[in-house]
Amino acid sequence: MALMRPLNGIWALLVLLVGCGISYALWVGKPGPEPEAAIESSPPVVDVVTAFPSLRSLSVQTQGSVRPLREIQLVSQVGGRVESASALFTEGSFFRAGEVLVEVEDIDYQFAIARAESRVADARQRVAEEQGRALQSKREWRDLGTEQANDLFLRKPQLASAQASLKASKADLAAAQLDLARTSIAAPFNGRISEKNVDIGQFITPGTAIATVYDTDVVQVRLPLTGRQVALLDLPLNYENQSASTTGGAAVLLRVSFANKFWEWQGRIVRTDATIDESSRLVYAVAEVHKPFAYEPGNERPPLAPGLFVEATISGRPLPQVSLLPQSALRSDGSVMIVDSEQRAQLRPVAVVQSAGDQVWVQGLEAKARVIVREPTLIVTGMQVTANPVPGLEHK
Repeated sequence: MALMRPLNGIWALLVLLVGCGISYALWVGKPGPEPEAAIESSPPVVDVVTAFPSLRSLSVQTQGSVRPLREIQLVSQVGGRVESASALFTEGSFFRAGEVLVEVEDIDYQFAIARAESRVADARQRVAEEQGRALQSKREWRDLGTEQANDLFLRKPQLASAQASLKASKADLAAAQLDLARTSIAAPFNGRISEKNVDIGQFITPGTAIATVYDTDVVQVRLPLTGRQVALLDLPLNYENQSASTTGGAAVLLRVSFANKFWEWQGRIVRTDATIDESSRLVYAVAEVHKPFAYEPGNERPPLAPGLFVEATISGRPLPQVSLLPQSALRSDGSVMIVDSEQRAQLRPVAVVQSAGDQVWVQGLEAKARVIVREPTLIVTGMQVTANPVPGLEHK
């Protein structure tokens, strides 16, 4: 047993030495990592459209309500009983300028004219008498042989008083005749009755409102405009030392939905409001349409009556170097990204002229600039990119 113990120790030592040798051989003989070539990343692909700046006239979309150019209360200037009314004196009826709508009983005014004519005749008689007396007095004074005559003796004050009375009597007669003429009530323009307040047999006093009427020759629409919209238009802005324009401003197309159909009228901007709205800071342009109630044979278009809500398209003035781009091309800071001749992305500040839906019109791009409309990854200025041309809105 004593002999076996040394042998076991020797075998264990040999196994340990062999294991260490094998481990060393494996560690030393392990092949090192072979160098690999770095994989080059390709530039990101971006969709681009080509800009074609040109002279453009951009229209402006707005809306408003139709209102009459003139709307007044027709008021009686005399009192009395309403004796008769025209068959057209009903709400909604049309009338011509000067057409009698209501007549007030005039018998009292005819009596007043008769009395005024009598006073005129009396005044004329007095003037004639004073003229005769003055002539007689002048002769008598001449017979006395005195050169300087007294005005009172020559009856000059009496004659002047008689002439003044005649003039006043004639004025009273003219006033009575005017009151008689005012018993026939008419409007000074072609119009339509929107509301009537009296009828036959009713007694009215001076100042009584007979009806509310409005002018049918012209209607107007107040159209709100933002500052950006104003920049696109040629508005008739008047100055204190400038006469008002008679030709009017931009053309306007008014569109109305009525009876499940759309109808159109042509108008023109004629002026702007005297002030800017304090709450909204909007400028109001006024468009006018002439003959809105005229009937056109073969055309079923209804009249452009006050109260209708209209959508307006105002023709803009020509603007230079305007490019049409997709809305996606415009960045949040109001700039666009383009691809330069070295295939690098570059920022370009632009001025937004107008935007609508998925389209935007800008100024500040050179001709044939390649504008990025889609960025698959984050693109920064100076980055190398690959441009992928896509059809632009110009070619749609």
